[in-house]
Amino acid sequence: MNPRILALLAATAASSIYGINHTIAKGLMPTIISPHGFILLRVSGAALVFWLISFLYPSEKIDRKDWFRIIGCAIFGMVINMNMFFKGLELSTPINSSVVITISPVLLLILSAFILKERITWLKAAGISLGLAGALGLVLFGAKTQPNAPNIPLGNLLFIVNATSYAFYLILVKPLVAKYNSITLMKYLFLFAFLINIPIGFSEFSEVGWLTLEFSAIWKLIFVVIGTTVLTYLFNIYALKQLSPAVIGVFMYLQPLIAVAFAIMVGADSLTPIRILAAVFIFTGVFLATRKKKRSPNKKVT
Repeated sequence: MNPRILALLAATAASSIYGINHTIAKGLMPTIISPHGFILLRVSGAALVFWLISFLYPSEKIDRKDWFRIIGCAIFGMVINMNMFFKGLELSTPINSSVVITISPVLLLILSAFILKERITWLKAAGISLGLAGALGLVLFGAKTQPNAPNIPLGNLLFIVNATSYAFYLILVKPLVAKYNSITLMKYLFLFAFLINIPIGFSEFSEVGWLTLEFSAIWKLIFVVIGTTVLTYLFNIYALKQLSPAVIGVFMYLQPLIAVAFAIMVGADSLTPIRILAAVFIFTGVFLATRKKKRSPNKKVT
């Protein structure tokens, strides 16, 4: 099969798993496990899986100059990103989380302008403004609380921090993806993420009653570790070998569609007018910001 098609399928699969994760992870916090302890479980489980898989592949040597970038990727992609998202999910709702994080393509565009010196046109600027307005509108004017969502505005704000951190990660990891095997990258990224997350999440991790967990909680924890962590990061790394960070960012459009459908289906959340309006603003903003200008065909001179 065409490598680009496989990359598109991998990005689609990752976004689908992420969409379902909004509701599954939310249902575990904080009664089963608290956010930072949950992240420690995610990164430790993923690190273990990737290191075991790595023994099946030839060993790769990492260039000395790349270690700093690898640590930066771990910080933005597996520490700040994950902790802000799960803490936000504990405070807010699955539908809010899926809507706000779709602002990532806009944030990628802003960061690319500063880091990669890419030019921002008036159309892209308008898209950025609309996207940010939608995200901020959900933070400022959405419901403040609802059952199992004690501080929705703060949770929504943490989602924006999460999306910004993930955009940094996509930009930083792109050169490494072209240079190293996916398994090699993942085993080192999650190893550093595990070490950094120990002081952040060990206290909450140790509070979990591991020996008394019911099966309904165990399978959800496994889904988050294997599905949402191992498979999604592996799929996205594979996709980045063929696709640009901006294209990967656009696949986040799938998340709210899947997340909303799944959350409503299981009765975990509901749509409100402000959420629909915010989604329209963000989607329109991302469409304008990522739209490529068509080149007019050259006219033949007769």
